[in-house]
Amino acid sequence: MKALTQTNLLLPGQTAVYHGKVRDVYSIGEDTLVMVATDRISAFDVVLPEGIPCKGQVLNQIAARFLDATADICPNWKRAVPDPMVTAGVRCEGFPVEMIVRGYLCGSAWRAYKAGERELCGVQLPDGMHENERFPQPIVTPTTKAELGLHDENISKEEILRQGLATPEEYATMEDYALKLFARGTEIAAQRGLILVDTKYEFGKLSDGTVCLMDEIHTPDSSRYFYLDGYQERFEAGEPQRQLSKEFVREWLMSEGFSGQAGQQVPEMTTEVVAGITARYVELYEQLTGETFVPATDINEQRIDASIRQWLASR
Repeated sequence: MKALTQTNLLLPGQTAVYHGKVRDVYSIGEDTLVMVATDRISAFDVVLPEGIPCKGQVLNQIAARFLDATADICPNWKRAVPDPMVTAGVRCEGFPVEMIVRGYLCGSAWRAYKAGERELCGVQLPDGMHENERFPQPIVTPTTKAELGLHDENISKEEILRQGLATPEEYATMEDYALKLFARGTEIAAQRGLILVDTKYEFGKLSDGTVCLMDEIHTPDSSRYFYLDGYQERFEAGEPQRQLSKEFVREWLMSEGFSGQAGQQVPEMTTEVVAGITARYVELYEQLTGETFVPATDINEQRIDASIRQWLASR
């Protein structure tokens, strides 16, 4: 299988293009965005040198499904899926923060907790917690939204308001939406035998000031899932959880001595490593949707260009 790691389209009405860590975003006119989910993969805010076949399609199709499944909770930017790797929708003015919702103590939060920290983004954490333990209630721990090549930084609600990154009303709306979206994602995951552990949401404003959900939602790039079966037994035994997320990529990188620090060399991504990452993405898609994953054919820029042009012409 081939990986599509870059697009350089020139679409009708195109006014700008932005190449992010994993997505290429094309602006059409004043109010339309076309987002191509490439097969690039990032970890520790570094884009890794090898693409992961099927990854873009998995992300795009899961995100589209969850945007539809949560549209009754809050407005979102999605309007169409012209291609298995493409979503098109309404341009939003993004807030420069990401709303992280955590239901369990793990990942970077656990690493900080184990090092002795008891406050995360202004949220006080109780003593005596263990790795992968469920919080009494989900917590919101925002981060800044860093530019390409820079690290996201934890930030508190108070600091967001002090810096004017959102008004008190806008922040309250984002927090309310984030917790409700997390609750819906938790319900859907449980129906599929999974636990939604943590995730991130990005919000923006429409031209009329309405707060709107942007980007992806509940994908393996933005979320962490545990298998529900065996969770309690593994937790009580202090064993690692069976999980479906991008955390295994981070863990592999750390085991090879890479954590995104200056001067570190990204380890070699062999054919076997790449194939294993693809298999994990496909596994999550099938577990989360209950459907067999069908890879798109003709993975190339020409197919995507034709699909987008056909959608633009039909509007």
